[in-house]
Amino acid sequence: MTPIPDFDHLPLPAVAQRIRSLDLAGLDELIEHEQAHGDRLPVLEVLRTRRQELEDGATPSGGDQDDVHPETGGTAHGSPVDPSGAAESGPPDRHGLRQVTWGG
Repeated sequence: MTPIPDFDHLPLPAVAQRIRSLDLAGLDELIEHEQAHGDRLPVLEVLRTRRQELEDGATPSGGDQDDVHPETGGTAHGSPVDPSGAAESGPPDRHGLRQVTWGG
């Protein structure tokens, strides 16, 4: 288990946000986990960059990793458009047939 719930399924921006509250030990744990499992280069770069920031004197920010909301994949689950407003379907396209448009 990682210090961040559902870590393996988080998009990169969410990883970058959530690691801000981790200390060096937490980051090392995530780096080891990522290398052994997903081995996603962009994620490893974010983790290593944050680790270097902490080594250079940055401090972990506040926040509770257990009190987070699952990320959404950015896909819509429904539409605000009323289906009754859709255009009526017409005859199928006549692919492959010559259509005279120049009048002769």
